[in-house]
Amino acid sequence: MLKFLFGLGVFSALWIGAGFAVTAAAGPFEPAGRFVDIGGRKLRLVCEGPKTDAPTIWMEAGAWGLAADFAALQQRLAERGLRSCAYDRAGMGFSDPGPSPRDSAAIVSDLEALIAASGEPGPFILMPHSMGGQHARLFAARNPDKVAGLVLLEATTPEMGEDPRAERFLSGVQFVARAAAVSASVGFTRVLYGFGDRIGLPPQGSKEKKRAYVSGRHARTSADEVLHWRQGAAQAITAGGYDPDWPVAVITAGDPERMGDWNIARRAPERASRAGYYENDPAAGHATLLGLTHSDAVLRGVDHVLAALAAPPQETP
Repeated sequence: MLKFLFGLGVFSALWIGAGFAVTAAAGPFEPAGRFVDIGGRKLRLVCEGPKTDAPTIWMEAGAWGLAADFAALQQRLAERGLRSCAYDRAGMGFSDPGPSPRDSAAIVSDLEALIAASGEPGPFILMPHSMGGQHARLFAARNPDKVAGLVLLEATTPEMGEDPRAERFLSGVQFVARAAAVSASVGFTRVLYGFGDRIGLPPQGSKEKKRAYVSGRHARTSADEVLHWRQGAAQAITAGGYDPDWPVAVITAGDPERMGDWNIARRAPERASRAGYYENDPAAGHATLLGLTHSDAVLRGVDHVLAALAAPPQETP
């Protein structure tokens, strides 16, 4: 037994040492964007593209996500002359930590402060990915004057938590979040640095994603967010739904038959909108939908929302 424990200790030390060597070999690094003071702490904000009369697209990452998740989409939107902003939530990526719990109410309060201090006027086209859909829902309910439309990317709705399958899924995600927080905190994940970008990002975004992937602080904050997901869902439901006058595009990925009931729930905002649009990319995955290879469907969703906003209002018969 002692030999086994000794061997395990040696292996762990070598593994952790190799991980630190891998990240050190990546060299010095400077994150993109700027740091915005929201009242004694700073959040990283990355805005790309020119300021025009078109609404800025404001992005909200999913669980474990940060601004880098949207680097490919920001590049492609800027090439079209569209402005977009993505940010790192408190304690995630390169932003200062925030108070716990990191539920949707805390996250949206930070977002409201960030927008107020950013100089970006709005109203915005909200573009949440995955679990970011819950935060976008609460933000929209609290700040309807800041919302022009929505492009929802594989985005959850708070009502999805009422499905028994969602409860089982969330319990599994929370287990993974706890394990990842411990592993990253002791440096055990650093050797996996090269596997951090599963999206297909441009070089700068890929480096940022990989560094967040092996960060203990990022993993601990991610766990805090995931562990308070039920509270956040209740907060979003209580606040209310989307205005049906807002144009909404819902973009999903993967096999639509396999996703079945999940997509019915995710499409609810689009079906309730006066100008709804839906597209599924069967070749994309949950993460790769954001990447350079599989983002065409997302851009078509943006086009739909912009066209709906530009169209003259229809008279009610």
